[in-house]
Amino acid sequence: MDYRIQGKVKPRGEISVGGDKSITHRGLILGSLAEGVTVLKGYSRGRDCASTLELLKTMGIDIVETDGILTVTGRGRFGLTEPDNILDCGNSGTTMRLFAGVLAGQDFFTVLTGDASLRKRPMDRVINPLRQMGAEIRARALGRFAPLCITGRNLTGLNYEMPIASAQVKSAILLAGLHARGETIVREPILTRDHTERMLEYLGADIERTDGHVIRVSGGRRMKGREITVPGDISSAAFFLVLAAIAEDAEVRITGVGVNPNRTGILDALRAMGADICVANPRLMGNEPVADLVVKNSRLKAVTLSGNIIPRVIDEIPVLAVAATQAEGKTVIRDAGELRIKETDRIRAIFEGLRKMGAAVKEDREGLTIEGPVRLRAADCASFDDHRIALSLTVAGLIAEGETVIRNAECVAISFPEFAEKVRALTTAETLVQKGD
Repeated sequence: MDYRIQGKVKPRGEISVGGDKSITHRGLILGSLAEGVTVLKGYSRGRDCASTLELLKTMGIDIVETDGILTVTGRGRFGLTEPDNILDCGNSGTTMRLFAGVLAGQDFFTVLTGDASLRKRPMDRVINPLRQMGAEIRARALGRFAPLCITGRNLTGLNYEMPIASAQVKSAILLAGLHARGETIVREPILTRDHTERMLEYLGADIERTDGHVIRVSGGRRMKGREITVPGDISSAAFFLVLAAIAEDAEVRITGVGVNPNRTGILDALRAMGADICVANPRLMGNEPVADLVVKNSRLKAVTLSGNIIPRVIDEIPVLAVAATQAEGKTVIRDAGELRIKETDRIRAIFEGLRKMGAAVKEDREGLTIEGPVRLRAADCASFDDHRIALSLTVAGLIAEGETVIRNAECVAISFPEFAEKVRALTTAETLVQKGD
């Protein structure tokens, strides 16, 4: 399926975005490990979260969907049952890495695999600390790549200083710590998203966050199921934040978005560029901060993004590169080499797409340099089967001259299946047409 996009839109109006993908993963997993019922409202319907849901069902967890609400009947920390087949994580790195932590301490054998893209992503960063806790995990290419063969063992708490900042690695270790003897301590070099810690605290786990960079969790504490309302995903909202900032005469309100401080790097980056963004109606939902975001078309200026902000914007860098094409001056993005080992090489993918559209963009090993503003022109672009590349280039197409085509745009369903519908709600029905369904 391809997207055909008519450019030069003037988006105006109010939308919501799908539930936060990261929080949905964790709500499903921790709800299953808790005792009693966890109710998930506003959950993500993306394919990645569906992978997590299906794996839990395969291991005996009762999950029922009714009127847009998921009811998870938890069976406690050791309530999962051994599957009779390989567990397929699809394209979801979060699913594979978090389940590695959960399954390392279970009393059975499992194999985790995924699609061709996921089988190329590094898993040793999770496997190595889990092995230090006593886990028995074997993997392809001398322990680097999936499939992962996991034989559950009795685990021991670990004091681990992370060599790289990764919320997925941190979460895997904390989840393993729930099943371990004693205390597990994780020290982060840079703060990453803390949805796992917040939800563990909310469900009653024995967890402590000290100076922000150190998290302690003790095994053995029972968790109790609770109602969780999942806020809108700020990584999904990012595409409309950028679109409204760069499209002529735009004004968009996005309601009910999660504004966890470790996820709002996109707001900080866009504000540094001069974007007119208002955070309205702040509130707390299920231990997560939520607000409405109002953004208007603005005159943007170039910035340098590097260092500590990069882990807070790593998922949004492709769409920030689109914003940079409309900013005055030279925008430099550094320290983002992690993007080269995502679903695709995102530095190369966004570079190639924007260059086709006439952007003045250069790539290097760790990032991008973009000069603007430039008038983007319509082009026929590859998605590289990567949802964030397809979504980012669609935003570029929405301000370009003429009709832009994004090939193989069905990958958008991995994180944001409602995207086309939301674009049409702010523009017209003809703005974005899906061909070849």
